[in-house]
Amino acid sequence: MPHADASSENNWITHDTTVPYENAWIRVEHSNVTTPGGTAGIYGVVRFAHVAVGVIPIDDDDHTWLVGQYRYATGQYSWEMPEGGAEPGESFEQSAQRELREETGMSAGSLTPLFSNVMLSNSVTDERAYAFLATDLTAGVAEPDDTEQLAVRRLPVDEAIHMVLDGEINDAFSVMAFLTLAQLRRRRL
Repeated sequence: MPHADASSENNWITHDTTVPYENAWIRVEHSNVTTPGGTAGIYGVVRFAHVAVGVIPIDDDDHTWLVGQYRYATGQYSWEMPEGGAEPGESFEQSAQRELREETGMSAGSLTPLFSNVMLSNSVTDERAYAFLATDLTAGVAEPDDTEQLAVRRLPVDEAIHMVLDGEINDAFSVMAFLTLAQLRRRRL
């Protein structure tokens, strides 16, 4: 619950913004601002060209698939749900199907939203995320991007949830998706 004096209005004043760096995935903006407290300041924002889309596939035996890869930005290996970015003009559902197919080779007969428009790091980025549950799976051949060297692991859904709780899965997007799934499963019991 917000404080009584909290305002939902934008009390930031932007004086100017420059773009010191941009590529096909991100744009870095540097702004000179006046803060809500009235002081001069700077603010850096990373703007994303794509919306993050992830998918948790679950088969008839209550197993899921994780994708493992070395993440350049963190310098660590990471186990995650299949995830990527929605291309311009592509629906979030189409993107989820594409990422699932590219990274695991599977296609889903059914997609159910787990959550939408979640802000992944809203103090410094505008990145938003949409996650889906994929069922009625059909196997195929994975076709990862050139930038991806992926390991694919099939395991029980409960084991993947325990990996989140034990800190073995620490990708924030995957953590949110698996914890959302865990809560939905708990509610059904």
